[in-house]
Amino acid sequence: MSNIAQDDAIIRPPAIGTRIWNSTSRILHKLADEPLGMIGFIILAILVVVAIFAPLIAPYDPAAQTLSDALQPPSFAHLAGTDEFGRDIFSRLVHGTRITIQTVLSVSVIVGPIGLVIGVVAGFFGGRTDAILMRATDIVLSFPSLILALAFAAALGAGLGTAIVAISLTAWPPIARLARAEALVVRNADYVAAARLYGASPLRILFLYIAPMCIPSVIVRLTLNMAGIILTAASLGFLGLGAQPPLPEWGAMISSGRKFMLDYWWVAVMPGLAILLTSLAFNIAGDTLRDLLDPRHARS
Repeated sequence: MSNIAQDDAIIRPPAIGTRIWNSTSRILHKLADEPLGMIGFIILAILVVVAIFAPLIAPYDPAAQTLSDALQPPSFAHLAGTDEFGRDIFSRLVHGTRITIQTVLSVSVIVGPIGLVIGVVAGFFGGRTDAILMRATDIVLSFPSLILALAFAAALGAGLGTAIVAISLTAWPPIARLARAEALVVRNADYVAAARLYGASPLRILFLYIAPMCIPSVIVRLTLNMAGIILTAASLGFLGLGAQPPLPEWGAMISSGRKFMLDYWWVAVMPGLAILLTSLAFNIAGDTLRDLLDPRHARS
């Protein structure tokens, strides 16, 4: 009976819940020694809270126009000033946070599973399957992501949903490449070999033994990609292919404010600072998460 129990322990990978709990505890413990990373996570937490409670935080209606207050500089009444229609820029930034977080999460939810499945299937089966999937991935990677997203957005029509789909169609290849690399390593693990010996089907091995072990690396990569997603979404909005007026999308706000840059700098600078701060927070958080989850990148 003891031998059977030992064999069963060999072929079973650690439970997903146990791995998540252990990883979370370890991350929280090590995060205390990463002050810069802690700041990044705090900023992201604040952004999420702002996105959730935007109607309660914003002092004005983001779409309300007061022409008599047009192009007012930052003041106590309007913390970030007003735009050419007299709309409060701070209120628009607050509501724009919801659009940004929605875009980032939507793209991540789409590209994460797609990239993970394509990568682990290619890495596990190898051969012709690997060659076909990776050549398709290379074709997408051969185009600049922003140019490809612009092409998809122009073909599908302007709008927030279109922007999310366009960015998703260009953002999955790096996830697939990473998942494939992880699968190539994990498929040679002892418990995978033991599972094969005990007659586990390829699909069972793939989705219960290999894919879960690739998820932490995919999450880190997604976090690092979020800054790029924000910049691509802002670029689409700047060119009029993202969220449409009167939605307070940050890229569209920069586009409408660029004509006032010389005399009324705050109209374009404030949403630009919001994009900078958010992208920087995601980069810091992603870099810290990579250091915490991957000992090969751990700081000395």
